[in-house]
Amino acid sequence: MSMPDPRALAGLFSFAKIRRAVSLGFKTLWQHRLRSFLTMLGIVFGVCSVIAMLAVGEGAGYEAQEQIRQLGSQNIILRSVKPSDTERITTTQSRVSSYGLTYADMTRIQDTIPSVTVLAPGRIIRNHVWNATQRVDAEIVGVTPWYTDVRTMNVVSGRFFSPVEMEGHSNVCVITAPVEKRLFPLSPSLGRNVRVGADYYKVIGVMEAESSVGTSQSGNNSATQGTNGGYAPRIYIPLSAAKSRFGETLMRRSSGTFEAERVELHEAVIQVARLEDVEETAQIINSILATEHKQKDYDMVVPLELLRQAERTKQIFNTVLGAIAAISLLVGGIGIMNIMLASVTERTREIGIRRALGAKKRDIVIQFLIETVILAGTGGVIGVIFGVIIPVLISHVAEMVTIVTPWAPALAFSISAFIGVVFGIYPATRAANMDPVEALRHE
Repeated sequence: MSMPDPRALAGLFSFAKIRRAVSLGFKTLWQHRLRSFLTMLGIVFGVCSVIAMLAVGEGAGYEAQEQIRQLGSQNIILRSVKPSDTERITTTQSRVSSYGLTYADMTRIQDTIPSVTVLAPGRIIRNHVWNATQRVDAEIVGVTPWYTDVRTMNVVSGRFFSPVEMEGHSNVCVITAPVEKRLFPLSPSLGRNVRVGADYYKVIGVMEAESSVGTSQSGNNSATQGTNGGYAPRIYIPLSAAKSRFGETLMRRSSGTFEAERVELHEAVIQVARLEDVEETAQIINSILATEHKQKDYDMVVPLELLRQAERTKQIFNTVLGAIAAISLLVGGIGIMNIMLASVTERTREIGIRRALGAKKRDIVIQFLIETVILAGTGGVIGVIFGVIIPVLISHVAEMVTIVTPWAPALAFSISAFIGVVFGIYPATRAANMDPVEALRHE
């Protein structure tokens, strides 16, 4: 008959001791369940806030990056900007100011920079768009048929206008979804006509709203500086039609004042062949424009630079949110240490009896550590559950984008377990170092 392996017996004995210690830990905590529950709340709120705040930060960063990606990572966006010295017009003045991007600029860029693959110029005129009695103040954007190739925008229904319609100066238009909602609230817009000034344009397509990041906006019949505060209502018409219907000189009248502005192009989207060449191409374009323009009447937006900046901002934002939420976990850990120290004092006589019966110091340490880890671990599990649910509620109620990444719950739970071990070491060590004789005398 073979003898059992002593190492196997030792392993089974150790496992039995651990299982008995865990069972005793649950029993002890259940005896003081209200206190244990209130102690766990610190960990629950801490883990929950870590996951929820990281989800909100991740969602906000994702939204910002998606808006920038919509502009195209390989694109360079140029905008005409009215110089400050042309804005000083008195009530007796009448003059025509000329500024901004020109067709000659586009030709020069296209011919001299090999890395430029697509160039899509555009004109923007602010005007009222009518459908019967329905009206919307929108931007009339004259663009080329390949505009959708350089901007990641989808045509929801219908189509974009063709090169043939561009050459024929056709009165066709593609409207954005917000414009359709306001002008055609009860019926489809495809095939219907909208009126801009004295001209009618046939709606041949509906496309999703364009990102406002880096796009220019027209003022009263002229381009204004800066970006839109939100998604601008826009309708797109062929660039040739915009030029022939509205001309290049835009006039603005007010009491005692007449002002006319000549702007050939309000914006241009330039696509570069390779992502690695974007920044270098932007520098070359800036040099060409600086040579040809005596004053800074243009602005340049490089979405790739904005995207990198947004990624850095998101990292900083997540770090700050995570640090703030981690403070609540730290407070929860201090609460666990406080309760365990009180528990050591309450169970001094029990510790003395166990030591007198042969329990070693490590057995006492293991017992109190197990109880601490049970508190922190259970609180961590509950916190993870609420931490996943709360971002969903935020998205539903506040209509915000929240993203719970897989590493956020894992990180929060790991921190809670780590806090349980760290903040349980001192109470466990203090219990193990008690003098058995003094502990037995404790009342």
